[in-house]
Amino acid sequence: MSSETPAGAQLPVVTPARVLAGLSLLLPVVAMLWVSSYTKATPELGGLPFFYWYQLAWVPASAIFTVAAYLLLRRDEQARKAAAGGASA
Repeated sequence: MSSETPAGAQLPVVTPARVLAGLSLLLPVVAMLWVSSYTKATPELGGLPFFYWYQLAWVPASAIFTVAAYLLLRRDEQARKAAAGGASA
């Protein structure tokens, strides 16, 4: 049995890579919208109350999650092209 997709067969729209990409984009949004989780002053970090440094920490974390989503989607698109027979080196 071959694990390749037969010619003309429809590739699935929802793949594990796309689900992970969506979750990695959703996580920072949910973290920032869930305000009651970080509306407190302690613990402080470098004199900054938790409320401020927690939000600032999400700036680079969001960038990392966005890059991860991009890489997952790019890999998924390359796999789709290869499965469709249109892969180019």
